[in-house]
Amino acid sequence: MAVRASVAAVLIASFLLPFAVTGPAIVLPDLAADLEASAAGTQWVQNAYNAVFAATVLAMGSLADRFGRRLVLRSGIATFALAMALIAVSSNVVLIDVLRGVQGLAAGATVSAGSAVLAHATSGTRRVRVFGLLGASFGGGTAAGPLIAGVLAPSGWRSIFIVIAIGAAAAFLASRYVQESRDPSTARPDLPGMALFGGALFLLSLGFVSSGEAGWLDPWTLAFFAATVPLLAGFVAVELRSAHPMFDIRLFRGAAFTAMMCLPFSVTFGLAALNVFLPVFLQSGGATPLGAALELTPLEVPVLLVPLAARRLTARWSARGLLVAGPVLIAAGSFGLIVMDRGSSPWASAAPLLVVGAGVGLAFAVMDNAAISAVPVEKAGAAAGMFNTMRITGESLAVAATAAVLITRTAAHTSTAQAVAAVQGRLVPETTGHAFADELHVVVVALGILALAGALLTAWALRTRVPPGPDGRAGHPSPSHAAGRTASTSSAHQPQGEVS
Repeated sequence: MAVRASVAAVLIASFLLPFAVTGPAIVLPDLAADLEASAAGTQWVQNAYNAVFAATVLAMGSLADRFGRRLVLRSGIATFALAMALIAVSSNVVLIDVLRGVQGLAAGATVSAGSAVLAHATSGTRRVRVFGLLGASFGGGTAAGPLIAGVLAPSGWRSIFIVIAIGAAAAFLASRYVQESRDPSTARPDLPGMALFGGALFLLSLGFVSSGEAGWLDPWTLAFFAATVPLLAGFVAVELRSAHPMFDIRLFRGAAFTAMMCLPFSVTFGLAALNVFLPVFLQSGGATPLGAALELTPLEVPVLLVPLAARRLTARWSARGLLVAGPVLIAAGSFGLIVMDRGSSPWASAAPLLVVGAGVGLAFAVMDNAAISAVPVEKAGAAAGMFNTMRITGESLAVAATAAVLITRTAAHTSTAQAVAAVQGRLVPETTGHAFADELHVVVVALGILALAGALLTAWALRTRVPPGPDGRAGHPSPSHAAGRTASTSSAHQPQGEVS
């Protein structure tokens, strides 16, 4: 009973974390119009959650190991639910932005502690099944968010936040059965690393938001971007000197690991941008929130279903082949989205979206395993935390950067005020709508180019094969293989495993 309840609590919470991004994206135009929010205020409804989430995943994992996974998990879920409930009754967009930041902190605690709870509560084949369900929960939350939000939209934008709060409350009740666990040997939290990384990500997001309204050459925009550089440099210096770094920079010496850390940007960047801004684009052409959500179905369904076939896929093809094929499909689908236009038939974009979704699903099926396989076995935990941080960082920057580019490029054809209205999905003059559509075409082409670059980097970095793992499949180095390689190399140049 306790194990099942623990699994249920983590799976429900894991479903809600991406749901809290893709669901509100559908009702964001209604929220902006109802609260008469500025472009910056509206963007931070998404950016605050994403940026804080990305900045705190590794830190929350350290706190969970040190002070107790059950404590951190339940605190995260409770804070997530409370913040969502307060958003549902708030009438001030600044307060909503602050609460979304609090929610991002809670999400970081939930995902870090939740994974550790599952690892502690399960073993053997049950653990394999449970972590497969965990991946499906994340994919399901991403896919279901737009559809559920579209159904709820006629009841008002607040309804989606209420439903998420209720779901989080259910997860909190189930989490009462979670057994406490901790790692007494865990080092003290890397507070300087946390502060520097979080500050750099926040200022980078702030720079993108400022550029949308004030322009890329505005002094404040330039100051925000410039201030990011010393913070990132300081973060690297601190992590290299630390005996127990939060983010082990030394692992980037391996080409395979570096490619795996870059791959989330070419995969999740496009998914996040399309999930947030395609509903806005479709609604600006006259689609209802539910209609916009239904038009996104070809994108979302493969993201959910393809990872469920991961075992069969990896039995037929190498991890390298799947990791390259995913971004290639994303690129092909992105280029195909050029056919979209405001008010055009949903069938015009169905095939390209299906191809993009299949590419994302392929990558999701093998990315996590590949990231862990690219390092010695004793570094697997660090690799997993770093990979999740990069994945969430990619999503955060995708939302902020895409909004900034769309606003500034659309404003070149109309005005900043009209460009902001278009990006927020409000009713706009026909000329503004066409300008926004043209610039969205530029964005999807850029996403395709980014995906192709990811495919080429991955193909080059993973060109060396390793022997099959104990399960007989390539791409999963055996502990003995990794350990043997490590023993023959000095600690200053720790080898990485390689993904086939």
